[in-house]
Amino acid sequence: MSDNRSHLEEQYTWDLSTIFPTDQAWEEAYADLTKDVEAAADFAGHLLESSQRLLEITTIYMDLSRRLETLYVYAHMKNDQDTTVAYYQELEAKANGLYSKYGQVFSFYEPEFMTLSQDRYETFLQETPELAAYAHYFERLFKQKEHVLSQAEEELLAGASEIFGGASETFGVLDNADIQFPVIKDEEGNDVEITHGNYIRLLESKDREVRKNAYEALYSVYEQFQHTYAKTLQTNVKVQNFKAKVRRFSSAREASLAANFIPESVYDTLLEAVNAHLPLLHRYVKLRQKALGLTDLKMYDLATPLSSDEQQITYEEALAKSEEVLAIFGQDYSDRVKRAFNERWIDVHVNKGKRSGAYSGGSYDTNAFMLLNWQDNLDNLYTLVHETGHSLHSTFTRENQPYVYGDYSLFLAEIASTTNENILTETLLKEATNDKERFAILNNYLDGFRGTVFRQTQFAEFEHAIHLADQNGEVLTSDYLNKLYAELNEKYYGLKKEDNHYIQYEWARIPHFYYNYYVYQYATGFAAASYLAEKIVHGTQEDKDKYLDYLKAGNSDYSLNVIAKAGVDMTTVDYLNAAFKVFEARLNELEELVEKGVHL
Repeated sequence: MSDNRSHLEEQYTWDLSTIFPTDQAWEEAYADLTKDVEAAADFAGHLLESSQRLLEITTIYMDLSRRLETLYVYAHMKNDQDTTVAYYQELEAKANGLYSKYGQVFSFYEPEFMTLSQDRYETFLQETPELAAYAHYFERLFKQKEHVLSQAEEELLAGASEIFGGASETFGVLDNADIQFPVIKDEEGNDVEITHGNYIRLLESKDREVRKNAYEALYSVYEQFQHTYAKTLQTNVKVQNFKAKVRRFSSAREASLAANFIPESVYDTLLEAVNAHLPLLHRYVKLRQKALGLTDLKMYDLATPLSSDEQQITYEEALAKSEEVLAIFGQDYSDRVKRAFNERWIDVHVNKGKRSGAYSGGSYDTNAFMLLNWQDNLDNLYTLVHETGHSLHSTFTRENQPYVYGDYSLFLAEIASTTNENILTETLLKEATNDKERFAILNNYLDGFRGTVFRQTQFAEFEHAIHLADQNGEVLTSDYLNKLYAELNEKYYGLKKEDNHYIQYEWARIPHFYYNYYVYQYATGFAAASYLAEKIVHGTQEDKDKYLDYLKAGNSDYSLNVIAKAGVDMTTVDYLNAAFKVFEARLNELEELVEKGVHL
């Protein structure tokens, strides 16, 4: 096996032995679960024989899912910590295969359940009161009734799940394994091969020539392979549109949002609100141009920090700061933060073969582990606070809900993490001792808002447009995608497409376009988090208590109801307007600091 991690100190690695003590234990659990999943095939045709049978089969259905999640999480995280180890690639593939098998075996469940009449269901509840534990789960199923197919059709779809994922997997292999980016010179004149891992760092360079060369080198590769990327994206869009049509939805968007019972108006409201506030983004772009002293700002100038105050923050300092900032939520929250930081929930440092980026993971029966690729800077402090928000949301949910409700919807997933970020910003602004510090924090916040609310909404607008285009018979050639993306980019940033030739290929490198209407939730989540952070920092104890109740709710209610209990009505435009108000206030302040020459 690889020794890419042998140099790491144990305290900075996650402790996956809390899931399975050894790989052998995983193999044994896999073999047992495979047998149990196969045996469950005998339940087909018997779900509604009696109320007791419904309870028994539902309980086994949930139990097998629970065990499968734990198996998958171990294999997935072992693979992520070093993707060069073939053994863990194999474990993850086996876990994925078992998921597919599980889906096929239980493809009978929803079609059979949907034949249950409301009257008979009420009788079942009276006969077997334990079924009440699944009441909200059953209610959600009933609401999806018209979109569930016959058992034979469901089996076909479940059996084709790996084929449906082919375009996305091909994109992943091409983008992460096969394509090679050119070598450029860094600030010190050293040869550096561009990778997904170092591209953003090169784009943040103070040396404009380095930024330009990195940007053009990266996109020249996407230009070269644009037709292949267009084909994988087009195929993925066709898959989503096909599945939506088969399930009797009017569009892929309706199908995706229906999974969380989100009305399409929430998506449209986001697009309208962001488009109405694009003048704020144009102001920020102009401010960047002024602060950088440029006569012609280009897309490759948007990532470099405006501040010369580059704070070095060690991992230990970040842990201490995070604990201090998150203490605002009270003792219960703080106790769990300490556990996460002290009980090896976090894989901290970069190593060869490690998956890039950061995430919070785990399953119902494990710790809410975090993967980082730590660098000593302000951005990484924000990443730590962000992922801790996810992990605490997961922990509170799992502690307070049974397995059936022990997760939360994707729609709510980004809110807890980003609320933490917003509270960190408020704290750092309060503590700033001089204009340079304030400038750095404001710059970080505005860049985060730009990247999350404006950029992800731009992605959401593009994603919806290409699904509608395919639905209307348009062929998603690279020419079509390039033109659409270039026009959208010009609208958002106010920078002429003719002056930014390479940005038209950006769509080709965005993995989120394979996540089926996922990206809009980053923007709605950030805006809701901005709204909540204001209430938590400046509001009452009741506001904090309501927020903690939201963290504990999981899937015990519909997403919009869960977040409404925390005090945010996400069916209106108000929470979005409130977020733009904060953005504008901080933009005003940064403009004043630029006028004073603080950045120089």
